[in-house]
Amino acid sequence: MNVAELKIALRAAARPGDAEFLQRFFKTGRGEYGEGDVFIGVRVPVIRKLAAQGDALDSAQVLSLLQSQYHEERLLALVMLVRRFERGAAEERQQLFHLYLREVRWINNWDLVDVSAPNIVGAWLLDKPRDPLPALARSSGLWERRIAVVATFAFIRKQQYEDTLQLCEYLLGDRHDLIHKACGWMLREVGKRDLSPLTGFLDRHAARMPRTMLRYAIERLPTAQKQTYLGARSKS
Repeated sequence: MNVAELKIALRAAARPGDAEFLQRFFKTGRGEYGEGDVFIGVRVPVIRKLAAQGDALDSAQVLSLLQSQYHEERLLALVMLVRRFERGAAEERQQLFHLYLREVRWINNWDLVDVSAPNIVGAWLLDKPRDPLPALARSSGLWERRIAVVATFAFIRKQQYEDTLQLCEYLLGDRHDLIHKACGWMLREVGKRDLSPLTGFLDRHAARMPRTMLRYAIERLPTAQKQTYLGARSKS
């Protein structure tokens, strides 16, 4: 398929009821985190199937989808970029990494971040200096900060936890709930593989962790242990 055919296929799969639901679910109203985002009403499984039909598109065509006003077109582009990254040689993977960071303003909702950051940013940095991540975490942009944290999922899968712990510590004072959720999620993933780094982090920081971050992080712990950390939080 070419770009025009992919867009036609997306609209053929769109459902008005889903568009209305997704507009609400992804908080696109005035003052909300997804303000101004536009959905046409296509679900993720359909987008993943279409992505497999766009492997012949050149980079400029994929970029045109990424720069779309429509959320599903941007998601389609990101799934396609992930597919290319996973199959690409080192030079192409490097180009895709830099393209991703250059076009980061289009990666502007949590699902777009979560489907792509570990599989492009994290995957590229696995065997390289991690300097881009602290820089992203210091950004005033919500989505750059989320990219920094969620990208470390690639490291967690390789039993490398230090970057996750450092970033989550740095972001303890972040004011946005979506950063609290991302940090709590990554901490929970650390704990699924090795409890010691998680409980060490909780022992040091539970008292001042945002409640949402803490609840996400302790989700899989035994009830008594959960209550201990929640109690430390409530006393602070």
